[in-house]
Amino acid sequence: MFRITRSASFLILLSVSLQAAGQLGGNSTYAFLNLTHSARVASLGGKVVSIHDDDLNLPFHNPATLHEGMSNQLVLNYVNYFSDINFGYVSYARHFDRAGDFALGLNYINYGKFIAADRVGNITGEFRAAEYSFNMIFSRALDSSFRIGVNAKPVYSVLESYHSFGLLADIGLMYTSRDRLFSAGLVFRNAGFQVKPYHDGHREPVPFEILLGISQKLKHAPFRFSIVAHNLQKPDLTYTDPAKKTEDFDPVTGESLPENKWEKLGDNIMRHLIFGVEFTPLENFFLRAGYNYQRRQELKISSRTAMVGFSWGFGIRISKFHLSYGRASYHLAGASNHFSISTDISSFYRKQN
Repeated sequence: MFRITRSASFLILLSVSLQAAGQLGGNSTYAFLNLTHSARVASLGGKVVSIHDDDLNLPFHNPATLHEGMSNQLVLNYVNYFSDINFGYVSYARHFDRAGDFALGLNYINYGKFIAADRVGNITGEFRAAEYSFNMIFSRALDSSFRIGVNAKPVYSVLESYHSFGLLADIGLMYTSRDRLFSAGLVFRNAGFQVKPYHDGHREPVPFEILLGISQKLKHAPFRFSIVAHNLQKPDLTYTDPAKKTEDFDPVTGESLPENKWEKLGDNIMRHLIFGVEFTPLENFFLRAGYNYQRRQELKISSRTAMVGFSWGFGIRISKFHLSYGRASYHLAGASNHFSISTDISSFYRKQN
């Protein structure tokens, strides 16, 4: 529960969503589109665009990963986020021989219940806030190695008495080697605009992002490694931390030290990269881990960094279901817990030989 005025509710709700997506926030609306639902993707650092397998959660991040092997699959995701915020994603896919591969999905976030009050603090009632996007994904093979995919995403947002509607889309390209061990993905995410802004005549930018990723599966060992370069549309992801000194000084002479340009360049490059690894010791059991350098640098406390920026999880197949859990550490204040379940609906009525 929060006590806020009607005029402040909109700004507070936006800041919650934007901060969850990292400290690039404050520049766009519909930031909930960048949240990670899949337990698998969350455990690999939060963004994956290049893995090629039958996980229907992957087309949410790169529509070109949708392929025939996902046909008739159903996935459900749920995240119990901080405070009383929760979000999730559900999707179903179908393959058509002549047309290609299609999937439908619903992405939502519920910010919880709020107490409304006037400017002097008199309680006037309660309200809720939520945002939704409907995902319509299409993918088609260009040849034996390349696929292209598109995800059209109408977005509806209701924050107290403020309403907004937008049209966005993802465009993805996927390359998979002939031995299926190496794959790469390129995605232009959240391209679009607000059709109806929260305030008439005041359209806000959407969270457009360019991502490039590669994945390599070892031939003779049960490991897959992934690297994702994110926010490539913004070369410089560094920012000035007001809590730190603007200059470093020599403790002996007291003179200011020159800025280490190579260190700054290395720091900026690392802020664009997310690393993930999967380990499959058994056919139906998976272990995963990831590292998000930008998340660690922006959300850690210098006196106690702990596991901020690291993530981990596991997956297991039980009968006809694939269950996954992922945990991502954002701050000492807490971590996000992700739960995913998927199944191939065909397996329930497939004839036994």
